[in-house]
Amino acid sequence: MASYTWVTHLLQTSWFDALAPYHPTAVGVYSQIPRRPAGESATNRNKNIAGLYAMFQVVKGVFTEREPVLRQAFTALGLDPDDESRDVTTAVGIGNVAGTSVVAARAGDGMNALGGAGRAYHGKPYEDYTDYRPVNTADELADPSRWQPDVEPHRRRTGGGPGDKAIFTAQQFATPQLALVTPQTYKDPGRFRLPDPGHLDHTDARAYRRAVDEVLAASASLSDEQKMKAEFFEHTPLSVTLSPRAAAMAHDLDLDGWAQLFLVCSTARFDSLIAAWHHKRAFDAVRPFSAVRHVYRGRKVTAWGGPGKGTVDDMPAEEWAGYLPVGNHPEYPSAFTVLTAAQAQAARSFLGDDVLNWTHAFPAGSGQREPGTVPAADLELTWATWSDFETDCAASRVWAGAHFAQTTRASLAFGGQFGDLAHTFVHRHTTGDIKD
Repeated sequence: MASYTWVTHLLQTSWFDALAPYHPTAVGVYSQIPRRPAGESATNRNKNIAGLYAMFQVVKGVFTEREPVLRQAFTALGLDPDDESRDVTTAVGIGNVAGTSVVAARAGDGMNALGGAGRAYHGKPYEDYTDYRPVNTADELADPSRWQPDVEPHRRRTGGGPGDKAIFTAQQFATPQLALVTPQTYKDPGRFRLPDPGHLDHTDARAYRRAVDEVLAASASLSDEQKMKAEFFEHTPLSVTLSPRAAAMAHDLDLDGWAQLFLVCSTARFDSLIAAWHHKRAFDAVRPFSAVRHVYRGRKVTAWGGPGKGTVDDMPAEEWAGYLPVGNHPEYPSAFTVLTAAQAQAARSFLGDDVLNWTHAFPAGSGQREPGTVPAADLELTWATWSDFETDCAASRVWAGAHFAQTTRASLAFGGQFGDLAHTFVHRHTTGDIKD
């Protein structure tokens, strides 16, 4: 999630910066390219070319595995992917300068995306340089309030023979250094307060058990619609990235409007995730699977029993798992909920209303967790408003078994403020009012 959000933000920033010279007042975030004559923006051709070249420079800089695909697209469009012109009187040159400026500005922002670019750290791309170590191991829950890495199957198998078994590995905290990345709209993520997760303090046995029981109750009563919503929101490129597209279409935005909406949304997601990671590191909170096993160890629970099994009444607590595999980072806050709430508020502020108007269809049996059986019939999910969307996202994290209900409620409230910050930031760059 973290690396995807980082790359997406760079791509959408480059698009905005490439279009800025064709706008009457806009100023790029990382490039101040001289404004072009109004006649050059009479059609969208120059803007589209500039935007494509800007995005291609970002892809070549930080997302190289997608370069061959984009090269094919350039060729199909009659564009030269090897044109490295930096002549800012041309659309190609504007795009190249905008894209390379974004990559240069973000190469050393603390993400360590390029390996060795993370504040004098030398290592693999996106590798941690903070020396984070979990309190618990995958085998032992020494502190029931703190994060325990889950055990998950590795893609590789031993040998290659018919009797081979999957290799299992313990999770590692994904990019804990995200908490130290330079934000776009503020300086210190610690300034954003988040209530302590008292519901995850195992010394308060009543509150801790109540949080666990809420997760188990949700697991035991899963409907096909809840399962598909859990899968939908887990799929970041679909749920998070494409929801602004639905809003842009619902509001019939022009090309500049698309670029501005996408930037305000990606900025909100980016900055909210940095703050979320700051608190994930600070609280280092336990995930539901560990807490369920701690509270009900040696006993049976009623819950979803696994693919194709429905709800079972006699599941050993030590075997309980959520509907979806759990993320490889501490529980509090819910990152999906935070960034979805941030994006929803950013879109509302930019568009001036709450309209989303998005319907996504799932054919019968198209579920990834229980293929062929879920959903039992064709299913359409519809979100008329961003408020509906963020509320469903929060609930879906509990249905998935990934988060506690109280966590998602706190995360919803926490995320919205980053949408307002993002809107202010993009509005200033759109109007050219970027003086401190």
